[in-house]
Amino acid sequence: MFLKRFLPFRSPSSRPQTDAEYVATYRESGDLELLGELYERHMDLVYAVCFKYLRDEEESRDAVMQLFEQLIHDLRRHEVSNFKSWLHSVARNYCLMILRSRKTAVVEPADGLLPTDDDERAGQRLPVQPDDDDDAFYLEENLNRMNGCLQTLPPQQRQCIELFYLQEKSYVEVAELTGFDLKQVKSFLQNGRRNLKNCMSQ
Repeated sequence: MFLKRFLPFRSPSSRPQTDAEYVATYRESGDLELLGELYERHMDLVYAVCFKYLRDEEESRDAVMQLFEQLIHDLRRHEVSNFKSWLHSVARNYCLMILRSRKTAVVEPADGLLPTDDDERAGQRLPVQPDDDDDAFYLEENLNRMNGCLQTLPPQQRQCIELFYLQEKSYVEVAELTGFDLKQVKSFLQNGRRNLKNCMSQ
C-alpha cells in the first residue's frame, strides 16, 4: 500500500502487542521502528481523516507522511492514554491548520468555546456539536487555535486540561493518571482555563 512505503524495516523479533505497550516502549526507547509499526496499524484511519478534510488523494497521502514525522516528537512530549483517539485528534487538527492557512478571513474565538465553572459541574467538557458544516468548521478552527495556546500553559495545567477536556476523563481519573490530588486537579483546571482564555483573546 502506498502509505506504507516510508515505514522503517520491521525485524522479526518480539514486539509490543497493544497500542499502550507500543506507546510506552517508544517513549522509553525512541525506537522509530516501533513507532512505524504502531502507526501502520492506524494509517487507514489517518488517511480517511485527512481525505475527509482535504478532499485530495495526493495531499492526503502527503499529510499522512507528515503526521508520522510529527508523531516522532509529539508522542514523546505528551501523555497519551488512548492512542487511536489521540491520533484522530492530531490528524484532524493538522488538516484544519492546512485549511486555515488557505482562508483569508481571521476567525475570532467563538462565544462559549472554553468551558466555564458551570460546564465543569455539569460534566460538559467540549462545545456542543454545531448544526451545519460551516459552524463545525468555525468551531474546529477555534479548537485548533486553543490547542496552540495549550502549549503555552505550565505542564501541570496543560496535562489536566488535555485529560479532562480533550480526553474526557473525570476528576478522579485525572487525579489517578497524574498523581495530583483532587484539589490540585481542580486548581490546575481553573487556572489553566483562565490562561487559555487570556491566550485566545490576544
